[in-house]
Amino acid sequence: MTTVSHTESPAPESTLPYPPIHKDKKFVVLSDWDGTITNRDSNDYMTDHLGFGQEKRRQGNLEILSGRVTFRDEFKKMLDSVVANGHTFDECKEVLKENISLDPGFREFYDYCKAHDIPVVIISSGMAPLIRAVLSKLIGEEESKNIEIVANDAIVKDDGSWEIKYRHPTSGFGHDKSQAILPYSRLPDPPLVFFFGDGVSDMSAARHADILFVKKKPGADNDLAAYCTREGIPHILFEDFGRALGVVSKVVEGELTKEQALALGSA
Repeated sequence: MTTVSHTESPAPESTLPYPPIHKDKKFVVLSDWDGTITNRDSNDYMTDHLGFGQEKRRQGNLEILSGRVTFRDEFKKMLDSVVANGHTFDECKEVLKENISLDPGFREFYDYCKAHDIPVVIISSGMAPLIRAVLSKLIGEEESKNIEIVANDAIVKDDGSWEIKYRHPTSGFGHDKSQAILPYSRLPDPPLVFFFGDGVSDMSAARHADILFVKKKPGADNDLAAYCTREGIPHILFEDFGRALGVVSKVVEGELTKEQALALGSA
């Protein structure tokens, strides 16, 4: 008789610490940052305007989506093109602070979560120092301290050049976002995990959320929506966090089950 193993693949070794998981909560929100909480992807913005440009960047994303290259390798090429053009890390930080804004419904969504004791954790393939700088500008430094960030880091050199420091350098994702979700599923009484994402960096997390929200933006790439449709992964399309809140609040308040929420298909 053949025995089928259901053990998980070994977790990639993390070069960076994780914050403690929220063991005593009924619900947890984990969300991508770039292009999900924000109006546009900051790394795409840097690559398009400071690096090798939109056309080459978009071709790279399609290569990632097809599985021909890894996100880790292609993303590094994008960021390296910004450095190669002479842009320092501090310059990039200021450019992003001036050009990146919040999803119009995020503040209302965040306030609801805060009022209902639901942690909101940013799970990003970007670099934590850039995220923290932009988040602090957008919602205030004190409030931003209440939002944990699980992301990659940056190595900034004396000459102003810099490079990404991946959380999971042995993973093709660079940051395997599933590793932020899976510890919750192993708890004796796990919370319901909402995950929000939009692009190729969220593919590693898509299968593991209890309720997956996929952002769909008019005229944008919408790579995660394409991936989930292709792979048959149940998800809820949303245009902004205000619309997503209409579904999340009904789940939190017991008006919708997980299955009923996913059956909606869109918020």
